[in-house]
Amino acid sequence: MTNELIITEGLSPHIETTILERLKAYNLDRFGESGRRDLCIPLHDGDGEVIGGLVGYTGRGWLYTAMLFVPETLRGQGLAARMLDMAETEARRRGCIGAYIDTMNPDALRLYLNQGYREIGRLEGLAGGHGVTWLEKRFDASAGSGE
Repeated sequence: MTNELIITEGLSPHIETTILERLKAYNLDRFGESGRRDLCIPLHDGDGEVIGGLVGYTGRGWLYTAMLFVPETLRGQGLAARMLDMAETEARRRGCIGAYIDTMNPDALRLYLNQGYREIGRLEGLAGGHGVTWLEKRFDASAGSGE
C-alpha cells in the first residue's frame, strides 16, 4: 500500500474531525482518561455582552489557561489577575496540582510572573521578532485541594 502525501491549504471540517477523533482515541488508549473539564470566566459589559474573559480547562491534574483577554479600556484594574486567581481556586477545588499558560505578549508575561508563574520554555524568532513563552505555577500543597 502506497500512501500519497499532499500538502493542501485549508482544512475541511470532515478531515479535522476525523484526525481529532483518531488522536483522541489513541490518547485515551495510551494514557487513559484525562478528566478534562472546561473552565470559563466570561467578562461582560453593562449590556450583558461578552467582551473578554478567561477560557481554559483542567485535566490530568493541571489547569491550562488557553485564552485570557481584557479589553484595553478595562486594563490596569486587576481583572486579569482576579480571573487567574478564580481559575486557580477552581482548579485546586478540582484537585489540580498546578497551572500552565503561554503568551507572546510582554505585558501578559509580566502579569503571569507577578502571579507566581515561572518560565519553563521559550521559542524566539517568530515572524516580526516575536517569541512565545510557556509558564507554569505549582500550587502550594499546604493550601489543600478542597475536595
